[in-house]
Formats: sequence, structure tokens, C-alpha cells
Amino acid sequence: MPIDSIGSPALWAGFIAFVTAMLALDLGLFHKEAHDVSMKEAAGWSLVWVVFAAIFGGLVAWQFGTERAMEFGAGYLIEKALAVDNIFVFVLIFAAFAIPTKYQHRVLFWGVFGALVMRAIFIFAGAAFLERFHWAIYLFGAILIATGFKLLLQKEAAMDPEQNLVIRLMRRLMPVTSTFDGDRFTTRIDGRTFATPMLLALVSVEVTDLIFAVDSIPAIFAVTRDPFIVFTSNIFAILGLRSLYFLLAGVVQKFHYLKVGLSLVLVFVGAKMVAIAWVKVPIWLSLTTIALILLAAVFASWLRERRLTASR
Repeated sequence: MPIDSIGSPALWAGFIAFVTAMLALDLGLFHKEAHDVSMKEAAGWSLVWVVFAAIFGGLVAWQFGTERAMEFGAGYLIEKALAVDNIFVFVLIFAAFAIPTKYQHRVLFWGVFGALVMRAIFIFAGAAFLERFHWAIYLFGAILIATGFKLLLQKEAAMDPEQNLVIRLMRRLMPVTSTFDGDRFTTRIDGRTFATPMLLALVSVEVTDLIFAVDSIPAIFAVTRDPFIVFTSNIFAILGLRSLYFLLAGVVQKFHYLKVGLSLVLVFVGAKMVAIAWVKVPIWLSLTTIALILLAAVFASWLRERRLTASR
């Protein structure tokens, strides 16, 4: 069954040009010199990316109707919630490799750049696969349901970089130094090129995003089949991930029930995909359900943290 997409070549080119310009502006002007990102700066950039996403959603509603805009909103909410879960893993990665805070933005910038490329590949491959093999939507749904229950049952564990298969492979392929050379990913020692902890952290971030993409991409396909909507909602959420990290890194552990909320969202969208042949859930109901689940998880976390604070 062909997928009806709103993404004309001009829209694709325009959006990619916008993303490229924003990334160039970010690295070339605002973060040309390594520095500690303040809460004020992180909050400002987080707001900027949310506003950009809201404006884009408004433009989609204006040009293509409210249903496509709600699909964009649902996809954005799913990816944004999963991004918060990513932040906890990023905190563990930076702690494991002892990355100074002033260098963390550089790792996240190139991590996000790599994520954009990987997500584009995943999205186009997923869209083509679903168009050719319609039955795959049931497979995606089953994977999401299984992932939701796995996320609900799994326990947090400390990160040991030496147990990471990719990091162990890197150490075999390239000599690694434990010292930093500013914000460089590689350094020269006695005429040889060594990987610094910055490169190890970057590879870990990329691998983490690759793992999360396996969940997030099918989840967004559960609310829309339009590759342009899937791509843009995904990218807007990822672009705001760096500033969101610096805003929430110190308090992300207080979101006690976020994993429960994410689990329920994944199970919901998975069930929606599995039942699509018998029940068509309206997009407004999907968007409302996802938003209410995430709001309930945040509110329950706030109540628990308030009780814990009062008991101290």
C-alpha cells in the first residue's frame, strides 16, 4: 500500500537546509569555544527548540490539516520522552569516562549529528519496508510491546565501559590514552595516533542512540506512516536533546516513574499497531493518551520526590 506523504522534494530540501544551518550556527558561533553550559543557557536553547517545533507543527496544520499536525505532535512527544531516558544514560557515559562538563557539549553535538544520519537511514528503510511488506506493522507492534514490558521490568545498573563490546573492539583497533588533549577526539603521542576518552564517549553515545532508535522509530510509525512527519518530529526532538541534557542532567534521577510512563506508551502504541486491522484509533485519541501517560508519570514523580524531601 503506497504511503501518502506530504514531503515534496522542496520541503525535504528546505528542512534539511534549516537543520544544517542551525547546526553550523550552533558549533560555529555559540559553541566555538569549549565552556560550561549554564542552566540559563540550557533553558534558553531548550525553549528555542520547543518553539521551533511548535511553529513547524503550526505550519503543518496550516498547510496540510490538523490531523497531520497531531501526528507530528504525537511523534515529537514520544521521541522527547525517550530522549529524557537517553539523558540518564548520557550521564552515566560522561561519568564513566570522566568527561569534563565544558567538553560534554562537543561530544553531544557530534553524537546528535551522527544520530541524524542514522535516524534518516532507519526512517527511510522502515518506510520502504512497511510499504513493501504491510504485515511488518504487526511485527513492529509486537517488538514495541515486548520492549515496553522489558523497560518496565529492567533494573538500573552502573555502567562499566570496559564491558562494552564496541569499546573493547575500539581498544583492539586503536591505541587509547586516558588523558585528554583539550576537546580533541584523537591525539598524537610519540608519532602515533591515540583515541582520547572523548572519542570513547562519542562512540558510546552513538551506540546508545542506535539502540534507542530501534524503539523510537517503530513507535512513531505507530502514529503516522508519513516519512516526512516521522523524520521531522524525530529530528526536532533530537536537536533539542543537547540543551535538554544540560538542563536535566542533575535532576533526571528524580523522574522516578518516567520508565513506567515510557513503558506504557510503548505498549500502547505497540498494541495500536497490532490491532490496526480491527481497530483504527483516531490520532487525536493517540496524542491525548500519550500526553496523559507522560504527564501522569511526571506528576507521580514530583509527588514522590516531594514526599522524600519532606521525610528528610
